[in-house]
Order: sequence, then structure tokens, then C-alpha cells
Amino acid sequence: MRKPAIIVAACVLLNGCTAVWTTGEVPFVPTPFEVVDRMLEMAEVKKVDVVYDLGSGDGRIVIRAAKKYGARGVGIEIDRPLVDLSRAKARDAGVAHLVEFYEQDALNVDLSQATVVTLYMLPEFNARLRPILAQQLKSGARIVSHDFDIEGWVPSKVEKITGGWLHQHAIYLWRMEGKEQNNDDSVKGAPK
Repeated sequence: MRKPAIIVAACVLLNGCTAVWTTGEVPFVPTPFEVVDRMLEMAEVKKVDVVYDLGSGDGRIVIRAAKKYGARGVGIEIDRPLVDLSRAKARDAGVAHLVEFYEQDALNVDLSQATVVTLYMLPEFNARLRPILAQQLKSGARIVSHDFDIEGWVPSKVEKITGGWLHQHAIYLWRMEGKEQNNDDSVKGAPK
């Protein structure tokens, strides 16, 4: 458990933001708004999309997708105080009718309705999530991750943008294609 704590501490220092500890073992480190906007642009979010944010924190990604694009959104967060905060922020933003937030483990979520999945999770979590994404996401779905890639999958696109304290944020994009076999090969750029 020491390695993830060191990675999170480094992210906090490099991002120039404050970690908010809630009830979990890993702090909530918010994705900067300029990164949120670029993640949604890279995923080409439209009104018809359903954006799932795994580890949704304060709900900023799905709230932004709803407010800017009119997309529906689902935030999955394991910490109850952050779920409550997200619901309040969605009401304040006037998008509560478009978004939902659930207190749930992101590894136990049905992602079959998602057209876009966003992540800001550590590499170990992304590796555990990979087979779930490959099995559940439909052809055409997009996955966008802030700072951490998904081991074994070659992204369709990677961009770097400068954020807090001049930190370079990496944004990774994958597109699900050819779901007839429901395996890792259905991800554009995945090794064959």
C-alpha cells in the first residue's frame, strides 16, 4: 500500500492542488478544470452520450459534461461525503436532472450503458479495470484517462497540457472497436 501513497503524494505536489481526505484510503485529488475540458473534448462528447466517471470525487467531470454538452452522466464514488457533495454541486449547477451519483466500488459497476468512461486512477486500478472495460463497453465507446495509462493498451491519442504549477498533465484516449469477440483486441491500438 506504500507505493500508491507515494504516487498520490507526488501527484498532489506536482498538480499544485490539495488532496481532500475523506473516508477512503486514497485521497481525492481533483482533476484541474482545464484538464476536464480537454478530456471531454478529446472524447468528442455530444448530447447523446452517457459519461461515466469512475472515482468521480466532487462530480466535476459529469457535471461539466452535462452543463457544456447536455450529456447524461453517472459518477461512481466510494466515499459517501463526496457523493453527497457531488449531488449538491449538480443541483447548484442546474444539471441534477442529467446526472446521477452512486456510492459504489468502481470495479463492481455495470458500464454497458456508458459511451464515455473517464478515469483519474492509479495504474494498479486501471490494470484491474481493463478486462471489465473490454467486456462491457460497446463498439464506439471512448475511454479517457488523466495522467495514468492502461497497461497493455496503446492509446489512440495522447496529449499533454500544462496545468497547476506548470505541471504537464497527460490525457490518454482509447476507442472501443469491433466488439464481436469482447476481448482486449477490440480496443483501437491494443496489441494484436
